[in-house]
Amino acid sequence: MQKSKKDIRALTKEQLREFFVSNGDKAFRGNQVYEWLWQKAAHSFEGMTNISKETREMLQDNFVINHIRVDQMQRSNDGTIKNAVRLHDGLVVESVLIPTSDRTTACVSSQVGCSLDCKFCATARLKRMRNLNPDEIYDQVVAIDNESRLYFDRPLSNIVFMGMGEPLMNYNNVLKAIDKITSNEGLGMSPKRITVSTSGVPKIIKKMADEGVRFNLAVSLHSAIDEVRTSIMPFNENFPLHDLREALEYWYAKTKNRITYEYVVWEGINDKQKDVDALVRFCRFAPSKVNIIEYNPIDDGDFRQATSKAIAMYQRTLEANGITVTVRRSRGKDIDAACGQLANKS
Repeated sequence: MQKSKKDIRALTKEQLREFFVSNGDKAFRGNQVYEWLWQKAAHSFEGMTNISKETREMLQDNFVINHIRVDQMQRSNDGTIKNAVRLHDGLVVESVLIPTSDRTTACVSSQVGCSLDCKFCATARLKRMRNLNPDEIYDQVVAIDNESRLYFDRPLSNIVFMGMGEPLMNYNNVLKAIDKITSNEGLGMSPKRITVSTSGVPKIIKKMADEGVRFNLAVSLHSAIDEVRTSIMPFNENFPLHDLREALEYWYAKTKNRITYEYVVWEGINDKQKDVDALVRFCRFAPSKVNIIEYNPIDDGDFRQATSKAIAMYQRTLEANGITVTVRRSRGKDIDAACGQLANKS
């Protein structure tokens, strides 16, 4: 029976060096291969042109490169690009390139489906099929960087973990991917250009603070009243706002990085003065800013975008209390690439 080959990108550089030494070659060969795998994002061993044919064949006999493939690319009227990304086992996730006049942002996925159950999000309906490996997250970023250079003549400038999945439920792999993305042996991007968005897993937020991560934190909040939040995000019952608040206070005390709250206002759900007053109180626990995001429907009528009057009330009240607030218009709605719409319709 043929043994299954190991994905070579699961090896550290040291393990690659040891592999070559144990096969009678020089350790530096491991450095060369490592550079091909990460800095040059090689899809195959054949493409490693400064390595002998015999060595490439030996790699082929022992390993695979489980590279992603962009199955389908859709372009929106506003320039947004959505990739349907096929993984080595046939599963599909989606990632999005969001261009503005001065930057290009990659919105990447961390899970196939999602571990959580937010009622307003299309991805949550898929349920979690598996976590993405670090290289699968990395590959999404490389693909979007290539598209940014091709279509917008500039490299990728920012990354947000706001695609499919709850990043903190795949914490170790997300962290390894970010290490590679920010390493000089990878893409060399600044961690300050990376934002990890979570629905709020208090224990992991504290863990991130303890580990001194340098990327930005965003929290998908949507209500600062427990009953309301639980009605739209049922997992809030297990991670109530009190625990989330305590974790965010801890985060700020350790990192001194302010928190971004992502917030959608829906008609009849969280569009009253009491809702914005609760949000103001929640924002006071640690320095923060609020992004009010336009709602993107996902086919049923349970959730409706709040009126412009309700949005203006939020903006006015937050600003009156000294809280920075930005109202964000969604991009890529015509190709189901906007926030909450990623659902593998392809």
